[in-house]
Amino acid sequence: MLSLRQLQQFLAVTETMSFRRAAERLNMAQPPLTSAIRQMEEELGVRLLERTNRIIALTEAGRVLREEARRTLAQAARAETLTRRAGQGISGSLRIGFVASAVRHLLPELVVRFRRSHPEVLLDLTEMPTGRQTEALLEDRLDIGIVVLPLPSNADKLIATHVVLKSQLVAALPKQHALASKSAKPLPLAALAHEPWILFPGHEGPGLQAGILAACAEAGFAPQVAQRAVQMETILGLVAAELGVALVPALFGVTGWDRVAFRPLRGPGTPIDYRLALAWRKNDSSAALAAFLTSAGAHRSARPRR
Repeated sequence: MLSLRQLQQFLAVTETMSFRRAAERLNMAQPPLTSAIRQMEEELGVRLLERTNRIIALTEAGRVLREEARRTLAQAARAETLTRRAGQGISGSLRIGFVASAVRHLLPELVVRFRRSHPEVLLDLTEMPTGRQTEALLEDRLDIGIVVLPLPSNADKLIATHVVLKSQLVAALPKQHALASKSAKPLPLAALAHEPWILFPGHEGPGLQAGILAACAEAGFAPQVAQRAVQMETILGLVAAELGVALVPALFGVTGWDRVAFRPLRGPGTPIDYRLALAWRKNDSSAALAAFLTSAGAHRSARPRR
């Protein structure tokens, strides 16, 4: 089988049609180059060049080899480039999970920034709640997630996180509700003690639900759950339908829900933090992951934040 070096030598000869000039281009003596071409002809069992004291023309076999040599060397160069880029996190793929609340306020910025600097990395994005993302990360079905903190305690030793957005939970009330005052005065969390609540299933966002329940307990009550929904947008839709009250991130209060009033909270149990974070396996050595974390301003050695 011909080596890449032999193909390079042959191309230099065909492009200059001179052993002397080809040898100068290759920075080698002429006799070894002439011997190399003869050895190629012997290996292949064909004549590649028509020559007397000088090269006159390529044979048909020589023309075929010239084209194939160009393709082979170009592919070899491409393989080398792509391998280097993969090692630098510039190619490959990333499986990214994200909570729905990140779609409007965080995901587009992270994705656009990364794709501009790493256009050859294939992104496979899947919407899923924090609980499912945690399982998928631990089972190597995701490379990185955008989750709501805190994560379940059993994930702390294996998953690192980096907070990328901070907010606080506020009360979301039907517009016609008696507590939906137009004033911006904070509402005591305890004022919601006797209201029907819309809450997400505990297994979908265990850390956040635990924080809400703990806040309510500190305020002296347990919420009466009337409806459950997974996505914050769905929860707000149910609030707009006057099916109950809910706690949602303050950032949703600027997105235009005409039939929903948003009230900041005060008193025992408040404030209730809402933190979106990047999450990834601590033992993941993927270059593409490292590149994404760098693009997002995170670092692979980040630790869970509380």
